[in-house]
Amino acid sequence: MRFLFNCLIITLLTTLPLCSFAAEAEKNVNDSVSKEIKKQLEPLVMPEGYDMSFNGLLNQWYERKNINTSFVDDKVDPYVSDSVIIDRLSKLPAIMELPFNEHIRKCIDFYTIQKRKQVSYMLAMGQYYMPIFEDQLLANKLPDELKYLPIIESALNPTAYSRAGAGGLWQLMVSTGRIYGLQINSLIDERMDPYKSSIAAAKYLKDLFRVYGDWNLVIAAYNCGPGNVNKAIRRSGGKRDYWQIYPYLPNETRNYVPIFIAANYVMNYYKQHNLNVASVCLPMTDTIMVKEKVHLVQIADLMNLPIAELRTLNPQYRQDIVPGNFQPCAIRLPLNEASSFLQNKDKIVAYKADELFTNRLLVEPAEGVYFAKNSKASKHSVKGSKSKKKSSSSKSRSSKKSKSKRKKH
Repeated sequence: MRFLFNCLIITLLTTLPLCSFAAEAEKNVNDSVSKEIKKQLEPLVMPEGYDMSFNGLLNQWYERKNINTSFVDDKVDPYVSDSVIIDRLSKLPAIMELPFNEHIRKCIDFYTIQKRKQVSYMLAMGQYYMPIFEDQLLANKLPDELKYLPIIESALNPTAYSRAGAGGLWQLMVSTGRIYGLQINSLIDERMDPYKSSIAAAKYLKDLFRVYGDWNLVIAAYNCGPGNVNKAIRRSGGKRDYWQIYPYLPNETRNYVPIFIAANYVMNYYKQHNLNVASVCLPMTDTIMVKEKVHLVQIADLMNLPIAELRTLNPQYRQDIVPGNFQPCAIRLPLNEASSFLQNKDKIVAYKADELFTNRLLVEPAEGVYFAKNSKASKHSVKGSKSKKKSSSSKSRSSKKSKSKRKKH
């Protein structure tokens, strides 16, 4: 009996550690699985205002009037292995380094799975804007793949603003825009001008490359500013590779280069993911220089054009006013309307000018009220002076009396 009891004790002592080891192993497995699930569910931090910019894009005149909503393809995005994506990235004709890792994969899935509608719209708008970007990048001898920066900055919405104050397709700050020659005042914000903002952005990118000599560091600095990139370089021990300073960058900038690489991938391989180009019809335009003060409403009314169309073609005029009387300004019109504008320019400039331009050139103050107030003030001041004189005279009398009393004593 004692022998059986000892055997039972020995069995329990040997099996309990095994059970605890199994339980611990199972817990570790569960923890690793939960970490992986949590990692997959982590929200992707996009550049500020991306969704806001896209929602603004959908409110543009060309979207409401000229887009065919039947383009949306709800087919499930076909699964593409990592090795296929790596191979496709390697074949892109790019100067910039376009590597692959799990962060880039997540960004590619973001575009091809979660934001399919947005990609279709941006593919359509790219047909209008990409040639503008390409011209300026080529003129400054910059990599052509930089033309996809406005996709992640503004979703190709020319009137996009961020909470930080950046604006336009390239999301330039006011100070940066002015450094690179953009006019920004109460009536004009040239950050919204697709042509002029592209010139400024190309110059800025070129200057950043002179500083860093690495394109991934350049676009990181474009996103968070050179100060934050320099700080990350110092914290990393002086390393000048984006992926080496990655942990020391702001959270949004950590996703900036991956989402940029993903944009390059998606804009070139969208067909392989069953993505279609939205049907957007933007009119061909002509640019006219004016030296008169013109309101877009004047043009819209007399030329029978939608005011929203004119605003879309001329997003830089903040109050619909073209201050050509200050300096020559450009107006973009549909190609077939340019000659009509030139023929009727005098009529257009004079139409409803008094109603639309309400700032007065000469003003006269109301003299009666002005002098009435002054006269009251002067009366008060006279009374005040009289009372002061009385008080001073009474003080002098009292002082004389006191002196005479002292003499008597």
